[in-house]
Amino acid sequence: MVDQDPNVSRETPAAGAPPVAGEPYADTPIAMAAERASQVLTPGGAGQLPRPQHTRIMTVANQKGGVGKTTTAVNLAAGLAVRGLRVLVVDLDPQGNASTALGIDHRAEDIASVYELLLGEVTLKEAIQESPSQQGLFCVPATLDLAGAEIELVSLVARENRLRNALSDEVLAEYQIDYVFIDCPPSLGLLTVNAMVAAREVLIPIQCEYYALEGVGQLLRNIELVQAHLNRGLHVSTIVLTMYDGRTKLADQVAEEVRRHFGDKVLGTIIPRSVKVSEAPGYGMTIIEYDPGSRGAMSYLDAARELALRGAAEDAQA
Repeated sequence: MVDQDPNVSRETPAAGAPPVAGEPYADTPIAMAAERASQVLTPGGAGQLPRPQHTRIMTVANQKGGVGKTTTAVNLAAGLAVRGLRVLVVDLDPQGNASTALGIDHRAEDIASVYELLLGEVTLKEAIQESPSQQGLFCVPATLDLAGAEIELVSLVARENRLRNALSDEVLAEYQIDYVFIDCPPSLGLLTVNAMVAAREVLIPIQCEYYALEGVGQLLRNIELVQAHLNRGLHVSTIVLTMYDGRTKLADQVAEEVRRHFGDKVLGTIIPRSVKVSEAPGYGMTIIEYDPGSRGAMSYLDAARELALRGAAEDAQA
C-alpha cells in the first residue's frame, strides 16, 4: 500500500468548482487558459509596456483580401491597450469591420466618421470614440458613406494629404495617444494613399498560405512611389505572419520565405489560424476580450509586446 501525502488532496473537485493551485486539476488546459486570461484582464497583471517617445502612426496595409489585416490591426491595438498604452484605430475601410470589432456603433445616421473627417466636415476630436471594451482604446469609425469617398476626394485640393492634415498633433497629444493604427481597404486606391501619407510606418500582415507574397511586390512599389513623391519618412517597419497552420509544411515554407525576404522586419511571433479569432468580431469584440486565454489572444498579446519593445529599443538607439 502506497502512503498518501496528507498535503495533497486526491478528491475530484465538485462539479463547477474552480481548480485550486497546487492540486491535481490545476494544470489542465482549461485551468491554464483561465489563469492566463485572469492575468490579462487584471489591471497591471500582464505588465505595462514602454511608451514610445513619439506617437507611432502605422498603416496596416495589404491589397490582398482575407489576410487578417483588420483582425491584426484591432487585436494589436487591444493588446497594447490592455498593457497600459493608449491606442487609436482609424477605420479607413468602408466595410467598417474594425469599428465593429471594437464595439463602435457605426451605422447610426448622425455619427461623425472618418468620411466626414476626410472631407473636413468634422475634427478629429469630434470623430474619436472610446471603445466600450477597453479603456485607452479609441476608434475613428467608418460608415458606408466612405465607399464614395474615393470619387469625392479626386476633386479636392491636396487630396492625398487629407488624413495627415486631419490627424491633429494637438488632439493626439491631448488624448495621449501612443499608437495609431490605420486600417486600410484591400486596394491600392486613394484611401490607402492617404493612409500612407499620414503614417510613418507600414505594417504588412502576410498569411502563411500559397499566395502569400502575391501582390506584396506591387504594394512595395506603391510604398516607394509615396516615399519618393509624398512622404519621404515612410518605411515598412513590421511584417506579421498570420493564419499559420502548424499541421502543414506549406505554412513553415511560407514563413521561412517571408523571413528570408524581409529579415528582422518580421515579428518573431506568428499568429495561428483560429476559429475564436474569426468569431470575436461577430460579438463586437477583439479576441483579447472575447477569449483572453485562447491561443489567438496570447499570440496577439505577444506580438503587441514585441512591437512595443522593438520600438523602445529603436528609441534608445536614436
